[in-house]
Amino acid sequence: MNIQQAVKMAWKSIWGKKGRSALTILGIFIGIAAVMTIVSVMEGMKQETMKQFEAMGSNRITVSVYSWMYDEEGNDISRDYFPDLYDYCTGLSEYVLGITPTGWVDATVVYGTKSSANMEYSWDNNGNLTGDVPPTLYYGSDQYAVCNNLSIAKGRDLAMLDMEKYNQVCVMGAKAAGTFFGAADPVGKEIQVNGNNFTVVGVYYQKDGGTESSMDDMAEIPYSLDRAILETDYLTSFTVKVDTSDHMDSVMASLELFLADTISSTVGEYELENGNSAMTESTEEMTSMSVVLGGIIGILLGFGLSLVLGKAMYDLILLPGALVTAGAFGFSVIIGIVFGIYPAVKASNLQPVDALRAD
Repeated sequence: MNIQQAVKMAWKSIWGKKGRSALTILGIFIGIAAVMTIVSVMEGMKQETMKQFEAMGSNRITVSVYSWMYDEEGNDISRDYFPDLYDYCTGLSEYVLGITPTGWVDATVVYGTKSSANMEYSWDNNGNLTGDVPPTLYYGSDQYAVCNNLSIAKGRDLAMLDMEKYNQVCVMGAKAAGTFFGAADPVGKEIQVNGNNFTVVGVYYQKDGGTESSMDDMAEIPYSLDRAILETDYLTSFTVKVDTSDHMDSVMASLELFLADTISSTVGEYELENGNSAMTESTEEMTSMSVVLGGIIGILLGFGLSLVLGKAMYDLILLPGALVTAGAFGFSVIIGIVFGIYPAVKASNLQPVDALRAD
């Protein structure tokens, strides 16, 4: 029998059983559509997650320092560990790109008739923010921008001299600058923060990185003003930016030794967190979700097609056995884990932009 005869026989069989053939083809279409939909949705979620991590910046270590020192009257006299941590990270400049506090202050920002205290905003039907969003006021060092993947669009960034001289200056995110100044150039103008005058010395480029677009609704001020001007507590959380993922473990080990020697367990404690682990965990969660959805949909389609084809072909109600169902689901899980987690783990060791470019 040649191929032409085989095709003719197949076509004759299909045409002779139009109902059965239509149901079979429909089942195949549904199965393919379901698989393609799940794969597309999960791939879209992965890409969006990667975009957000890229906007935030990878290779970041979070250092948390907690101190409890009080005088006889109960006043907090805890030591400010950031200057020592800053100097130590400067000595690791071969691997460390920067370090900055990550604290923020709940403050009212005013310029002219604009006040963050009475700003109103909402979300439209497409999930976009409308109205004026009150800016978040962050404490930062001269290395805040490099730690958060920001770059100056106008004016200048904060400098170490601003920290040392307690200069009342700030750098604004693009959206915050637009909210207060519109199309006007904010550089050189003064805003009020809790009644204190601050000069705007720069504006960052807009990020527009998913949820990280909130970084545009912000203003950064020198960290040294936390107690000097705004009378807030000492900062306890800091971000260390490492040059590559290959150096993350060695930098964390060095920081561990430094903090252990610097902070006595009788007056404080510390904690280190690898920021890259969040990206790995996120991709693994989505991979697991894909496996479970591909398994559940496969089982449902298998039951459905068994019922349809069994009735059409044999006029019987046929259902897959429990052992066959469990085996098929287990096989899909194993395949999903092997071919899903391995690329995710491999990608987590890359810079996000490189991972997105990889085939």
